This record gives sequence, C-alpha cells and structure tokens, in this order.
Amino acid sequence: MELTKLTLTELQRLQKRIEAEIEKRTNSTKRDALKKMQKIAAEAGLSLEELMGDGKKAAKAAKPRAAAKPGRKPGAKKKTAGVAKFSNPANASQTWTGHGRKPGWVVEWLGSGKALEELAIK
Repeated sequence: MELTKLTLTELQRLQKRIEAEIEKRTNSTKRDALKKMQKIAAEAGLSLEELMGDGKKAAKAAKPRAAAKPGRKPGAKKKTAGVAKFSNPANASQTWTGHGRKPGWVVEWLGSGKALEELAIK
C-alpha cells in the first residue's frame, strides 16, 4: 500500500482501523497474560487475588515505619547539611554547597567577571 497516494479521508479511515486493531491486540495480549498468571498461581495452590494481595501486605509489613517526630510530617526525610564545594577567599568560614540560592559573596565574585571554579574548595 502506497500511503502517499491515499487521500486525507482514506488515511483517516486507515488510522481508525489501525487504532482499533491495536486496541484489539492489546486487550488480547492482556487476557492471555492474565490467563498465564492465573495458571501459575493455581499450580502453586493460590488464586491470583491471593497472590497479589499477600504480596502487597507482606511488603507493607516488612517495611518498618519510623515514629513521627513532633513538628515533622510522617514520612518526611530528615534534611542534612550539604558538603561545602566553594569558599570565600576573603573569609574561609563562608562556604557554599553549590545548591540553592547563591550567597552574596558568590554573586559579587561572579559580578566582577571571575569564574565560579576559582572558588572551588580543593
């Protein structure tokens, strides 16, 4: 079939037929996979629902939950200080990790036309 010779209407009809066939084959593939999984579960003496349900419950039960600390949302990760990658040559106690907002001394340094790499801690 030479697509370049088809009219727009013919191409649109063909597209609809292709989409319908893709959906049909996708559904068929899903049904076949489900039947295979049910067969495997049955061979193990389980239903697919039992197999899938137990897996979810076991995963939740195996994962210990940390007690929530006051003022923190449950499940929130504790923030840690980053490793300093840059320091102020005029005051070595002023450092920056390279993440977040640039400190004033970095902005001034860059504003004077100097490279950020020159501030790198070696």
